[in-house]
This record gives sequence, C-alpha cells and structure tokens, in this order.
Amino acid sequence: MAEQSQHSHSEAAERTAETRGRILDAALKEFSAKGLAGARTEQIAASAGVNKALLYYYFESKEKLYAAALEMVSARVRDRSMAVFLRDASPGERLLRAALDHFDRILTQREFQSLMQQEMMRLHKGEEGGLPLLVKRVFGPVQAMFQSMAREGTTSGELIEADWMQIALAALGANVFYFLSAPVWRQLMPFEPFDQEVLRARRVALVEFLGQAIFRDRQRGAELAAKVLADTPMPECGEFKGFEVESK
Repeated sequence: MAEQSQHSHSEAAERTAETRGRILDAALKEFSAKGLAGARTEQIAASAGVNKALLYYYFESKEKLYAAALEMVSARVRDRSMAVFLRDASPGERLLRAALDHFDRILTQREFQSLMQQEMMRLHKGEEGGLPLLVKRVFGPVQAMFQSMAREGTTSGELIEADWMQIALAALGANVFYFLSAPVWRQLMPFEPFDQEVLRARRVALVEFLGQAIFRDRQRGAELAAKVLADTPMPECGEFKGFEVESK
C-alpha cells in the first residue's frame, strides 16, 4: 500500500513538473515577443494548454512568472557556455569555441537575447528589472571563466600578451555589434545581413580572424580555427529577423 502511495506521489510530481515546464516555455515566448508589460497571461495559459488560474497557482503573479522564465532561460545559456569553457582543449581552442558558440547562441537563443535587450531598456528607463539576475546567473560566471581562460592562454604562451578584456571584446563584442547594427549594414552593404549565407560567412570570418589575431603562432591559430569550424556546423536557425519586441 505504501509502495502504491509513493508511486502515485511520484506521478503527481512528474505531472506538476511537466505542467510548470509547459507554462514556462509558453511564458518565455510571450515575454520575449511582447515584453513584460505587453505579455498577456491569457495567451500564455492558452499556449501552455492550461487554465489561467493554474498560472497564478504555480507562480502567484505575472511578475513572478516573468522572473521564473528569465531564471530558466538564463540557466540554459549559462550551462551552454560553461560546457564550452570546461571542454578538454587548450585555452586558445576553447576561446575560439566560446566565440563561435556566442555567435550561434545569438542565432538560436533568441528569447534570451530579446529579454536581455528588454532588461537593458528597463534599466535605461530607471525601472527595477531582472538585469541583476542576468548578471548573477549568466554574465558574472561567464566573465570569470573567460578571464581565467584568456589569462591561462597568455601565461602558457599560446596567446599573445594582451589585456583579457580586450580579447573578450574582440571575441564576443564583434558578434553583438554585428547583430545590433543590422539596420545600418542594410544601408551600407549590398546584402541582407541576416541572409543565411551571409551569416554563415560571418561566423567563419569570426573564427578565422581570431585564429590569426590572438595566437602567437598564427599557423597553429589557423589550424585550430579550421578544426573548430569543421566540427561545429552552423545550427539550424530558420529565418532570422532580429530581436525587435512588438510595440503596444
């Protein structure tokens, strides 16, 4: 009898976790598309296939649901980045992989990118938002690991003597600049910046440039760049339009 009761309790816990997961996934899509103010709990409930009252049963308020969704996607991004940093490879190779992963993350983790930009805008307006959570859960740990990796590479002699933060700006900042500056690129260049083949060329150029720019031995840098690109194909990302939030 006790065993049957324990089994029933386990099934109930699994159903609860599955329901919460569906709600959080639906909330993530709604908040990333429309922002905290524009998102509608009715739409989140409908997308998750649950009664609206269940949202408040699990998360109490729209704001707490937003915080939970932000926490969930932040953990995904952090874990993905850490997997690259902890890979069994030299500091230089890990740095190349981190830069490429960052580029691919922008392409595939669109909800996170959208929420991050929304939080930056909220901070600019003087609103209390979720940026401290993003710093604690993602940017703080990632920055610490990147700093350690860059310094390990310069100390070992694999990488050039350079300020670790400048290496980070060269490796990651260029990605952010490219995507955020797409409206300007459209005016300057005879191509669509988010065309699949253009994006494919940009990610190749990123890794090949770093292979030449930050390695003491440029031949080794070029070989590692080729290796990283060969075993990291461009992810399927569908049509990419940027991270604009619907205006209300």
